[in-house]
Amino acid sequence: MAKKVLVVEDNELNSKLFCDLLRAHEFVAEPVRDGREAVARARSFAPDLIIMDIQMPHVTGHELIVELKGDADLRRIPVMAVTAYAGREDEERIRAAGADAYVSKPISLLRFMEAVNRLI
Repeated sequence: MAKKVLVVEDNELNSKLFCDLLRAHEFVAEPVRDGREAVARARSFAPDLIIMDIQMPHVTGHELIVELKGDADLRRIPVMAVTAYAGREDEERIRAAGADAYVSKPISLLRFMEAVNRLI
């Protein structure tokens, strides 16, 4: 059975790229463009991995990671943060929130898939 990945990314091109890449590697990818829908979608989709953009309107990926990791039913799902923030302090803050991996944009497709495969 194919592993499921929830892609929380507000940028349409990035969302399409991530989902297409995951599908090409035989994952089931479910996009979420509005972070406010991410937790509810995680509950209904029951993903094996969540890929989380950090900088989004309305709610940040950082806030969502904290919420996901604070939820008894969702905390077991690994979260891979994908962000344009590249500073050491940013990575430490995101990992402290509960992210299991951190990939900076612009992404290397190889690094992206290596991180996905390590987490699933």
